[in-house]
Formats: sequence, C-alpha cells, structure tokens
Amino acid sequence: MAGKKLEILHAATILFAQKGYNETSIAELARITGVAEGTIFYHFKTKIDLLLAILDDVKEHVIREFDQYMGSQSFPSGMTMLEEVIAFFLYLVGHSTEHFMLIQRHYPHELARHNSECRRHLEGIYNTLVDFFEGAIRKGQDDGSIRPAPTRKTALIIFSMVNGLVWLRFNDLYDTGSLHQELITACRHMMSLAPINPIQE
Repeated sequence: MAGKKLEILHAATILFAQKGYNETSIAELARITGVAEGTIFYHFKTKIDLLLAILDDVKEHVIREFDQYMGSQSFPSGMTMLEEVIAFFLYLVGHSTEHFMLIQRHYPHELARHNSECRRHLEGIYNTLVDFFEGAIRKGQDDGSIRPAPTRKTALIIFSMVNGLVWLRFNDLYDTGSLHQELITACRHMMSLAPINPIQE
C-alpha cells in the first residue's frame, strides 16, 4: 500500500477507535494527515470504504501476527496451545489497541446489519480469531488433553469468554489483567477430561 494511503488508513484507525466513526470527520482526518480531503477520497471513495479498508487491515494484521507467533512455538499439548492462544490474543489486544478498540465499538456492528460488505469483513476478523482457538482445541482432542466436544462451537464459547474481558477492559469496567489466571483456570476446568479444583475466592 502506498505511503500516503497507509498514513491515512492508520490515522483513521486511531480516530475511529478513539472517537468513533460518526464522530470523526473527513476534514479532521485531512487536517491530521496534512492532505486535502480530495486526496482521501482519491484513495477511498467513501467514508464507508475507508472503514472497510481498516477492517481488512485488522484481519491481515491478526493473521500475520498469529501466524508468526504460532510458527515460532512448539506446544506439548493442545491444552497448552489453547492457553497460549488465549495469552497471545490478550497480548495482541494490548499492543494493537486501536485495531481491537475499533471492532469493539457499536457502529461497525450496526452497519453490518444492513451492509453486507461490512458484515463480511467483521465475520472475517472474528472467524480468523476463532480459527486459532479451534485449531488448539482440535489438537487437544487429538492428543487427549481436551475432552471431546464440537470444536467450532466450543471455540466460539471460549473466544466469547476471552473477548468479553476485552470488552470490559475497553469500557473501563474492570481491571481484567487481574483475571488472567482465573481465566486460564476456568478454561482448563471446561476443557479437561478430568475435573479440576474449582476456582477459589
């Protein structure tokens, strides 16, 4: 992607994440990036096209970061792999805050209700993330470290639980960093073949 187009994309990602899509004007984006509004519309025909390009960038970023991390690791079991997927997802959220803050906002999901392209992009992001959780669950079922269960549905449940903590964090409702060990323990309890000790208060 050309330098100026990439600069516009990154600036828009930050603004949409921090202020919101509706609250960000193209005039403000032009002022921040130092380009004319016409230049922005040259690269992105509409404001919605700009949002869709950001969502596509989020997906590619997630794939690139996860592939690099997973390819550099060796997991003794699927359960260990699942725990590492959870930990890396939370790490990625912390180091790519604007990407994940943006997709946690209301507007992209509201737009997806009547814009099939936006829905396709959002589904692509979430399906990509859930794929990594499902891969770990499949490995665990193959090696016996994770109990038999429908892999996709189980991956969706685990991901939803982890992503719920991200939502709490972005809305300043709880110090979710303090829940990491409890989260891992809960996942082990849900996924293990044999029951383990419950979480202690």
